[in-house]
Amino acid sequence: MKTILDLENWNRKEHFQFFRKFEEPFFGVTVEIDCDKAYASAKELDTSFFTYYLHKTLIAVNTIECFKYRILDDQIYIYDQINASATIGREDGTFGFSLMEYDADFSIFKSYTINEIKRVHNTNGLFTRTFDDDNVIHFSAIPWIDFTSLSHARSFKFADSCPKISFGKMKVLENGKRVMPMSVHVHHGLMDGLHLGQFIDCFQELMNK
Repeated sequence: MKTILDLENWNRKEHFQFFRKFEEPFFGVTVEIDCDKAYASAKELDTSFFTYYLHKTLIAVNTIECFKYRILDDQIYIYDQINASATIGREDGTFGFSLMEYDADFSIFKSYTINEIKRVHNTNGLFTRTFDDDNVIHFSAIPWIDFTSLSHARSFKFADSCPKISFGKMKVLENGKRVMPMSVHVHHGLMDGLHLGQFIDCFQELMNK
């Protein structure tokens, strides 16, 4: 379900109208995330770390309202729920797009995610399913690279306002703490650095629990 944002009474109306005209309206940051507690919690739950931090990502996305905004036909819509379209790798080195439906209950989310990963593994090609709505984040893990910045391939002819969130290689520091890079790219017509900071803080707090 989605509702239309009252653009005329939105305090960011001018910001939206300004940035949406850009050929490249996305901006992004890369930050280092403390994942020490989260990694240990994933092990205690006997679950993959990928599934664990994907769930925390979706909790944060569904907490910060502007991450639920999408542009459609010159209107801004607010979705009730945001899911994840995650890239899932296969043994042959290719990957396919998935749909991980969000559920606040981790056990339900874990079950759905395991089944979706298996489904992608048993398919070929990039597009393994249809996407009827854009109530998703574009999510990827690049566990081979400890990156300090990241760019995305984009077609400027394709209307897109979905946040893009990527994680890199986890590493252990000299003090034993585990950290990993997180890159977040968002549409500047829908949010600013303030909101991006709120999302990052929310996500880190969730990872610390």
